Amino acid sequence: MGDIKKNVLESIEELNLNQEIELSDIPKLDLYMDQVITLFETSLSGTKRSEEDKLLTKTMINNYTKDKILMPIKNKKYSRNHIIMMIFLYNLKQILSINDIKLLLNKIVVNSKEEENMKLDSLYQVFLNIKKADEVSLKEEIENKVNSILKESEKLDRSDDYEKLLLVVLTLINNANMQRRTAEKIIDKYFK
Repeated sequence: MGDIKKNVLESIEELNLNQEIELSDIPKLDLYMDQVITLFETSLSGTKRSEEDKLLTKTMINNYTKDKILMPIKNKKYSRNHIIMMIFLYNLKQILSINDIKLLLNKIVVNSKEEENMKLDSLYQVFLNIKKADEVSLKEEIENKVNSILKESEKLDRSDDYEKLLLVVLTLINNANMQRRTAEKIIDKYFK
């Protein structure tokens, strides 16, 4: 196994967390479904866990529209706002239930006929800026967490790399669960 901290930090680098669909990557012209899927695949392919994973499929897009999580399309084409909403959906569905996502995005979908449509470009750019700042702090936070785990694991009768890595995974999952539960509480309190 070698150096646990080095291995964990290398794993973070392999995640391609900096891969994003930038606003400048989203065409101002409306796209057909196949073009939207291609945009996701070419821009975010490095974020897949395995090569076979699908980031977005025709079925997903149709279900989002049918479930009113995505605003209706015009002439079988998807606007820039549709694409931004699909990016939000892609990020949210990693953690939240479809019902929670629907509650969160309902105001945007309902107001989609309004001219400004909640200024999705600006909202998305702010999200990207915050996400980039989070990527920078993540490596430092995890490095501190691993240092703490290595120190605490010294208290075990015996401690091998398996146990240390198990503690890393358990701790990361615990943090993810606490953050998910906090997000769900905010949804329950303010979006229902």
